[in-house]
Amino acid sequence: MSSASPALDSAVPVRLAADRERHFWPAVWALGVGSFAIGTGEFVIMGLLPEVARDLGVTIPQAGHVITAYALGVVVGAPVLAVLAANWPRRALLIALMALFAAGNFASALAPGYVLMNVMRLLTGLPHGTYFGVAALMAASLAPPGRRAGAVGLVMSGLTSATLAGVPLAAWLGQHLGWRAAFVLVGAIAVLAIVLIHRGVPDDPAPHGASPLRELGALAHTQVWLTLGIAAIGFGGMFAVFSYVKPLLTEVTGLPLDGVPLVLALFGAGMVGGNLAGARLADKALMPTIGGLLAWSALVLGAIPFTAPYTVAICINVFLLGTVVALGPALQIRLMDTAGDAQTLAAALNHSAFNVANALGAWLGGVAIASGLGWTSTGPVGVLLAFGGLVVFAVSLRVRRRMRARGAAHA
Repeated sequence: MSSASPALDSAVPVRLAADRERHFWPAVWALGVGSFAIGTGEFVIMGLLPEVARDLGVTIPQAGHVITAYALGVVVGAPVLAVLAANWPRRALLIALMALFAAGNFASALAPGYVLMNVMRLLTGLPHGTYFGVAALMAASLAPPGRRAGAVGLVMSGLTSATLAGVPLAAWLGQHLGWRAAFVLVGAIAVLAIVLIHRGVPDDPAPHGASPLRELGALAHTQVWLTLGIAAIGFGGMFAVFSYVKPLLTEVTGLPLDGVPLVLALFGAGMVGGNLAGARLADKALMPTIGGLLAWSALVLGAIPFTAPYTVAICINVFLLGTVVALGPALQIRLMDTAGDAQTLAAALNHSAFNVANALGAWLGGVAIASGLGWTSTGPVGVLLAFGGLVVFAVSLRVRRRMRARGAAHA
């Protein structure tokens, strides 16, 4: 009996690794389809603002408030749902969140007016952050050692692929069958994701000791708040420009309406490449990747006023704008590293912060446009936000150095 124990014990890690590998790809695929649905639903409205504004009888900057409403839904929903559902089994939680997202999109397609449309978009945004947070934790838990950011990047690739395929398809559908048809398509993709998650994601219980109170412990960590600040401010520049990319292309560049989906696809291609590259860089050097990508964002955004009048130049610039999403996996892993046991709330708050950036960028871009500064003014607005993110990043580095120095002094 005792002689067999060492062999059995040594086989356990091998068996666990094999079980993890067996579940990894089906789970990532299913979670990625959910990400694809959410990405399509979040970004498609940006390509349909003129149609939405015309149908609801408002101006384009006012229609941009629909984007802000969705983003605020994410900001509110991520912490609330993550805390309330802290002790839910993860697969059941993912299915419930995706069902709420599907229902919200079908309801958005039926919204009769501007006010109700904003309400429906806010409700649709509620499950967004918690879904991505729990999906990222699930993928990271199944990933091989040293590949956590890569696993998170694979899940996020559903979102970035949405901008390459889902958003242009939904935008085309919206232009030909009306913008409401685009939200019906998003709801249908979400229903498909529910089926795939049920089949492909392991039915793991909630983490041992999980509770709403423990999740709230994430808020006690200074580095959690600083990382959220980097995302909320530094990411806003991308949204300041992309929220108004369609009128920028048609009014400044002079691009025909039928050419807009092709440029949106270029943005999506940049997001796909940036997401995968950012995940790989984050696995190698996390903090330098975050700082470098914020500087890169400022450079890309600063070029917008100079490239906008020229078709080829703005197409390249929009592609490069998409690569800024590389910040996503890096900040997600940074939050996991600094949150202690409060992983679910921290992971969900990452997407709250991104959608603060969404709301902030769309709002400041709209203010600049409404002030008469023109469609290209969103570029300089974005530069200011990118530099704001760099300032918060510098503070984070300084705090980390002080904490390490304190730890060395007490050792």
